[in-house]
Amino acid sequence: MSTLDVNGRQYTVDADPGTPILWALRDTLDMTGTKFGCGAALCGACTVHLDGQATRSCITPISAAEGRKITTIEAMTDGSDPVGAAVHAAWVKHDVAQCGYCQSGQIMSATGFLKSLPRGKQPSAAEIDSAMAGNICRCGTYARIRVAVADAAKTLA
Repeated sequence: MSTLDVNGRQYTVDADPGTPILWALRDTLDMTGTKFGCGAALCGACTVHLDGQATRSCITPISAAEGRKITTIEAMTDGSDPVGAAVHAAWVKHDVAQCGYCQSGQIMSATGFLKSLPRGKQPSAAEIDSAMAGNICRCGTYARIRVAVADAAKTLA
């Protein structure tokens, strides 16, 4: 049994400690916003925040999350996090999503990136591209992603 702090709530999960966070979220806690993409931390679809850091949940075991805070897309886009709300609004404004499969991971990575910046900093296109490089969009909406991240940064300034 493991106790996980997910989106500010405590959950007891009956799973092997080596179980990836992704499967505990999706299969045990029925939080399906976090997606399975590759299973090797190469695509970013499974990104969650672990103590505020963007983390690939498909390879991170639940044992590594005990005593730490897991934040998922469900909490990041519910309006309670100002950075998450700004990123989510920019995603909608710039019509970023096409098929949508990678979007939860993209939003989690973008939010983590913007939270890492000094308040008011406007990231360059190169900085945004570098921060988002670990997230794959099979539909190729990278230009819209870049614009949305820049727009969210402006909103937060």
